[in-house]
Amino acid sequence: MTTASSTLPAWLAALEEEDLQFLRRFLLASGSLKALAEEYGVSYPTLRARLDRLIAKAQAAEDPRIHDPFERKLRVLVADGKLPAHVGKDLMQAHRTALERK
Repeated sequence: MTTASSTLPAWLAALEEEDLQFLRRFLLASGSLKALAEEYGVSYPTLRARLDRLIAKAQAAEDPRIHDPFERKLRVLVADGKLPAHVGKDLMQAHRTALERK
């Protein structure tokens, strides 16, 4: 028997609880960023930036060109704003160098 979590698409599995709650509230607001911004008590541009990060995170988690789990995780972290892009780039280069040495 499979559970819902074992059949989640990669983009959904990459989301944290806070992301899922944001998506839920977004859906319940009928996709209205204006209404959601009022609900959160933040500006529209702030909420739009959060949605853009969430979109980038989902795209990174399911990018068909990425086959290396380490690279995928790095891209998700960068998209989520948890890792600066220049650090992600440096780590990816170090990872590729290590793989070439094997």
